[in-house]
Amino acid sequence: QVQLVESGGGSVQAGGSLRLSCAASGNTYVPYCMAWFRPAPGKEREGVARIYTGGGSQYYVDSVKGRFTISQDNAKNTLYLQMNSLKPEDTAIYYCAARTWSCDAPMTKGAFNYWGQGTQVTVSS
Repeated sequence: QVQLVESGGGSVQAGGSLRLSCAASGNTYVPYCMAWFRPAPGKEREGVARIYTGGGSQYYVDSVKGRFTISQDNAKNTLYLQMNSLKPEDTAIYYCAARTWSCDAPMTKGAFNYWGQGTQVTVSS
């Protein structure tokens, strides 16, 4: 059992920055694949970024490459999403998600078993 709590959302002007945090609690003693999702047109969830807590590759959806950075602090059991050069189309509720062990899974809602409640990001032009 893992609990995820997001924070750090807010309202910014286009071109601004935000850093989202996802604090994990419970069973954090095994590796996890962790990711950030947001709703997208025609999709229930769009996988924005992914990281493996045991080390290894990262993933970013094309629309955020070069602007967003996913990272983790293992000592704090916290996942981050640094969002720079924000655009109005980034406006969404951002959700933290996790699955146990492997990142060998599609970036879809159904592939992740643990979810936070979301944090709102609003980018105005």
